Amino acid sequence: MIKLSHLFRFTGLSLRRTVFSLSVILFSFTATAQEHSHGEEHTHAEDHADELSLEEAGEHHAEKHDEEGHDEHGESAAVVLSEAQRQIAGIRLDTLNLQTLSASAYAPGEIKANGYQSYIVSPRVSSVVTTRYAALGEHVKAGQPLVGLFSEEMVTAQSALQQAATEWFRVKQLGQQAVGEKRFVSARTQFNAASRRLKAFGLRNDTIDAIAGQDDYPLGEYTLSALSDGVVMQDEFNQGQRIEAGQSLMLISDEARLWVEARLPAHNDLPLKVGTEAVVMAGGLRAIATITQEAHTIDPQTRTRVVRMDLNNLRHQFHAGMFADIYFQSPFAENVLAVPESALMRDADGEWQIFVAGEDGTLQAQTVTLGKRFGEFQQISGVEPGVTYVSSGAFFVASEIAKGGFDPHNH
Repeated sequence: MIKLSHLFRFTGLSLRRTVFSLSVILFSFTATAQEHSHGEEHTHAEDHADELSLEEAGEHHAEKHDEEGHDEHGESAAVVLSEAQRQIAGIRLDTLNLQTLSASAYAPGEIKANGYQSYIVSPRVSSVVTTRYAALGEHVKAGQPLVGLFSEEMVTAQSALQQAATEWFRVKQLGQQAVGEKRFVSARTQFNAASRRLKAFGLRNDTIDAIAGQDDYPLGEYTLSALSDGVVMQDEFNQGQRIEAGQSLMLISDEARLWVEARLPAHNDLPLKVGTEAVVMAGGLRAIATITQEAHTIDPQTRTRVVRMDLNNLRHQFHAGMFADIYFQSPFAENVLAVPESALMRDADGEWQIFVAGEDGTLQAQTVTLGKRFGEFQQISGVEPGVTYVSSGAFFVASEIAKGGFDPHNH
């Protein structure tokens, strides 16, 4: 048998070895756990650092993109065109210099019949239209028959004239001494009164003489004739129609001289005096008219003032009712910087601009302020004289800038 002391000695040694082994294992596990924890922290820190780096990189990229965007936006107001491209697009370059120009103004207008050389043809008594002698648009001469009419009142007046004429011619032939002064004066007075009444009805002197001298003259019939040369502008009636006294039958106007009425804005301060000439454009025709009258009142509805002009129309090229464009020119000249209207364009903000040419062929937008208008030219400020600018083809340049322009390398 093994001794008990040996057994205890052996057992204690085994226990010590077991405890030592457990301690080693526990230490190894703890160290491994610490290393794993430290590794995770290190990895998390690296990941966090990587995330910060990505965020910083994104911010840097955004800032760079914004800067590039600003650069691109700044460059969008210019375009580079070669000489060949400018020729194809019809772009013309001129030098901006001072010019001696006269201020001008534009106004819409209308050509009208000359009211001082027009008249209305109308009966002086109620009548019925029997005959039309002239038609709308026809040129008539003074004394030419226009309308034939019949009137019951005219029958009475013509009969009275014939009776008075018979008495007057008899008394006049016998003489005052033979018939007595009273009868002589009475016959003459009645004849003159009957004649003047027919004249008041619109009959001509030769017609009145014919009625007085012809017993078989068709009573009640009479004719209205043209008082002067002109054109039939209106003829709103039909044959057989009953026309009241004073009712218009025809409007006759002499188109050799017409009126042009222009409507200028109330705030227009262009000095326009009687005798000043203006250019009139109507129906593709151009003519010169002379100012004769200017209204001193403002139309409350249109807020415009009327300027009336005389237009020489001997060729009858213009007609009443035509709309016209009127251009007024000031008699005073000024030295100004001005460009043709074709050189002006509006930018995205509504500001006026021209395109200035650089030495490298760049066409750069330059904002300008408008001044007075001088016919086809517009006064500008905000740019120095002597620069080269696009005087024709500005619309094409603006469109190319809007879409990014030409590729200068033709790629």
